[in-house]
Amino acid sequence: MITRHLEATLKKAARQYPVVSLTGPRQSGKTTLVRMAFGKHEYVSLENPEQRAFAHEDPKGFLGQFSGKVILDEAQRAPDLFSYIQGIVDEHQSAGQFILTGSQNFLLLHQISQTLAGRCSMLHLLPFSRTELAGKSMMDVSKIGSSVPGKPSKAGREDLFDMLFKGGYPRIHDKHLAPQDWLRNYYQAYIERDVRELLNVGDIETFGRFVRLCAGRCSQLLNLSSLAGDCGISHRTAQRWLGVLEASFLITLLRPHHGNFNKRLVKSPKLYFLDTGLLCYLLRIRSPEDLRLHASRGAVFESWAISEIIKNYYHRGLEPDVYFWRDSAGHEVDLVIEQGKTLIPVEIKSGETFASDFLKGLDYWRGLAGQENAPAAVVYGGDTSYFRKDVAVMSWRNWE
Repeated sequence: MITRHLEATLKKAARQYPVVSLTGPRQSGKTTLVRMAFGKHEYVSLENPEQRAFAHEDPKGFLGQFSGKVILDEAQRAPDLFSYIQGIVDEHQSAGQFILTGSQNFLLLHQISQTLAGRCSMLHLLPFSRTELAGKSMMDVSKIGSSVPGKPSKAGREDLFDMLFKGGYPRIHDKHLAPQDWLRNYYQAYIERDVRELLNVGDIETFGRFVRLCAGRCSQLLNLSSLAGDCGISHRTAQRWLGVLEASFLITLLRPHHGNFNKRLVKSPKLYFLDTGLLCYLLRIRSPEDLRLHASRGAVFESWAISEIIKNYYHRGLEPDVYFWRDSAGHEVDLVIEQGKTLIPVEIKSGETFASDFLKGLDYWRGLAGQENAPAAVVYGGDTSYFRKDVAVMSWRNWE
């Protein structure tokens, strides 16, 4: 069993709040994690039609059947429960009384904001990070750019493109499944079930084309009008569908950082997928060898590096303070990590050999910001880590 980094944060939250909610994409390991972390809690899944019918018809009686603390899996499927949960936790004030999980983030968020605000800790679980798969501790984000990690171990070294192609969904790793076969079924189940349920989309084929168009725009500035036009839908529909993908934890939108550098800055976000295995499937990349030579190789690698940082924050129970920076002249930094008053610029390059032009964006940004000696980093596809011109050049193997 692979240890999840979020487990310690989850247990800490359950000692402080009467309700803890855990959201994340389907099949990210939420049920396994909460049942392992809270083995003495009673458990019920609201995916079970009988239990769901009981919860809908008699929410008070449904909750009354539990003598102690309880895990409610896919809790958003019975929204009437939340008002009764509020009454119970206000009466008993017992920490960790309810553990709620859900794969439809905005539905669960809506119910919590309506009835459980201030009583609930909200956490997110994404698919495995590379660090979890390697059995290592999380990278200290605050040290990025100011130190160089030790030399990666040569034992059991995985290939970069194998890692990107597989992605991080637990079942692929636990059961040693062929990634493309499992991801095809996963994607079809998502389209057929969640999309129909959440959006009442009649034309599933058009929605599927929309998702693949998003994959083709991964790591690019989001032009919603262009995306809608290419898909043959309205701007408003594209915006709504994009929100569903984001709430389902399939994509994330990285916002631009607006530093006061007296330059005209772009305002559009950049689009990334949170799992590179799914991204490869949507791009019709059929093998790690195909990925090595694919035109989207850099976009897939950049998406992976961004998602690893987001997982690092989420699995510590924090909201990611991460951005990108770009001005109207095209100068760009792929990632800006905000650490209090400190900004850490990071360039992301899939090349396996370091090139001096990897530093151009960082040098320009530091000069413009008046922080020529500030911490900065390059994460790249090579195997060694070192300092170059006061910039930490980090192997992808150390990006943990």
